[in-house]
Parts: sequence; C-alpha cells; structure tokens
Amino acid sequence: MQTLLDLFDVEANDAGAFDAPTGPTGEDERQVVEGSQVLSQAIVAVAKRFPEKSVRSVYAVFSRVVLVGAPVELNVDVVQEGRSAATAVVTALQNGKRCITVTVLCDVPTADVITHHLPRPDVKSPAESHVSQMPMAGRDLRLVDVVDVNSPDEVGPPELYAWLHYDPIPQRDDLAKALIAYFTGHLGISTTMRAHEGIGTAQAHLTVSTAPMTISVSFHEPVTWDGWLLYSHESTQVGSGMSYVRGTVHTEDGALLASFTQDALIRPLRTNDTAIEEKSRL
Repeated sequence: MQTLLDLFDVEANDAGAFDAPTGPTGEDERQVVEGSQVLSQAIVAVAKRFPEKSVRSVYAVFSRVVLVGAPVELNVDVVQEGRSAATAVVTALQNGKRCITVTVLCDVPTADVITHHLPRPDVKSPAESHVSQMPMAGRDLRLVDVVDVNSPDEVGPPELYAWLHYDPIPQRDDLAKALIAYFTGHLGISTTMRAHEGIGTAQAHLTVSTAPMTISVSFHEPVTWDGWLLYSHESTQVGSGMSYVRGTVHTEDGALLASFTQDALIRPLRTNDTAIEEKSRL
C-alpha cells in the first residue's frame, strides 16, 4: 500500500510537468499499467497545481495503453483558475505519445445550502463477506455473495458489492481521493459479465478483449474515513462491444464519499490480437 501511495505522489519536474513512474510489473506479469493508476496520479498533480482548492470531479479517457517501464509525463493545462473554481486538462504522455487525458474540476467547498445523499446499500458486513484473491499488502478486499469474481460460472444480477480496508489510510486529501479513484476501474467489467453465463474476467486477454475506456469520479466532501469502504457497482447496459457501470463509495457508517462511472470495452479477441504477447494484450 505504501508503495502504491508513493507512486501516486508525483513531483513536478524542471519543465513544470509532473513525472509519474509506472511502477513494477504485477504478480501476473502484465506489462499494461492500470489506467486508474494514472488517473490517481493526475489527481495528485492537479491538487499540487491548485493547492488552495479541492479536487471535486475527474473524467478520464484511456486512448492508448501505458506500458510498464518508461515514465509517464503529466502535462497540466490550466483552462481556468478563479477564486472559487479551477479547471485543468491533464495529458499523460509516454515516449512522446498521448495516452490518457483527464479533465479535472477543483473548487473551494462552501457551507451547505441544501444536502442529501444516497444511503449505503443494506448488504452483508465485511465479516460475512468472502475474502477476494486480489492480494496487496495493506489492502483487504471482501466481496458480498461472490466467491470468485473472475469465474464464468458464478452468475447473478449485474451488481457487485466490494468491501475494502486499507492500511495505511492516507491523511492527505489528494492521496485519499487518489486511492478512492484507483479502485473504481477494478470490478466494473466483472460486474457486467456476472449476469451472463459462460463468460467471466478469467477469459480476459485470452478469448475476450477487455479494457476500461473512461472513468469519471465525483468526490463528495469531506472525503475522510476510518475502517471499511463499500464500493457498490451496477451495470446498467452492455452491447455493441461496450459496457456501462455506475457506482458509489460509502463508509461503513453510511457517509457517501464518491460516485463513479465506467465505460469499458468487451469484445472478441481478434486474430491479430493473439499475435501480441499475452501479458501486453487488452
């Protein structure tokens, strides 16, 4: 976990851009960097560019794969910077090629005029949920009513509820938001596939081409928590090679910290894709 937070904590270089390391290859030897990692790094970069403001929403489009190895450069283009709000577009480049763009809205939070929020879903507690085999030292992931999220044989409604516990929990606002955004890209495709017998994310990169294509996250102040987080996912549509998932992030005691969406690619693996080394495929 600490290594992941260190990856998020990008620093400005002499040219005014931010250097974002890709980190090492994961245990599955995949050479493709998770797009949500770069999204998290962009959140920190913009927060450092606007230190007096709070990141309130982000929208990322993943246009080209980022590979493990060469560092990513994050260029922050300020669209507008005012007293109460600011907007920037972050372009992530690797080897001189544009890979990802992230539009970020920041503002200065004010007192409530009116307030309400969606209640936390009434689902089984972390203690009653299944431990998930998605290992990371310092992260405990448990799934409600799902044993193997990757299995093509485990069928249910296109919904997934995931409890997460992090250690350490970052105290800096930008790193806390980066950590929340990071997991929004992990279970969306599994959520969509769950409703369809005979297909699961175990087949991804082997017989099926999958990849998140966009992620949006809106943060609902204040974004602080202790203990467990509940990520709720709902796939409202899939077809024509694309799926759509929406979700929320609640604390264990019911506070709504963030809402998110994901567009993802789900397509047959083409013949020319199989010529690409498996660990580099979408």
